[in-house]
Amino acid sequence: MKKPEFFVTPGYGEYMLSRLHYSQAVKIGDQVEISGQGGWDDDLQIPEAIADEIVQAFRNVERTLATAGASWEDVVHVNSYHVGGFPPEVNEVMVRLYRNYMPNHAPIWTQVGVAALGLPAMRIEIRVTAIVP
Repeated sequence: MKKPEFFVTPGYGEYMLSRLHYSQAVKIGDQVEISGQGGWDDDLQIPEAIADEIVQAFRNVERTLATAGASWEDVVHVNSYHVGGFPPEVNEVMVRLYRNYMPNHAPIWTQVGVAALGLPAMRIEIRVTAIVP
């Protein structure tokens, strides 16, 4: 079995490691797992509009995957966690971003409604699994 390699996203990931003692990604062999990524910036500020928060969460997934040598093109599974349910706008933005970030394949996707996430203002968190060729 390959030894796990842990990765920290520059910026907010360094804060999460020092304050909460967790890494943003782990790679074992050709598989990359990332922790849930919210729509925060490096100062952990979250946009007011849900669409902007989702866009930023996708960017943060991209940043975190890159730290482990992966990209959205390598993603095979997405879990998304949602506060406030699934209004049409949320799914429209998610699907548009899936098509943008993964134009050549459609990963499996599990959506879960939750009461709360790690930061009080968060309404979306995205966690993915990628297989790196």
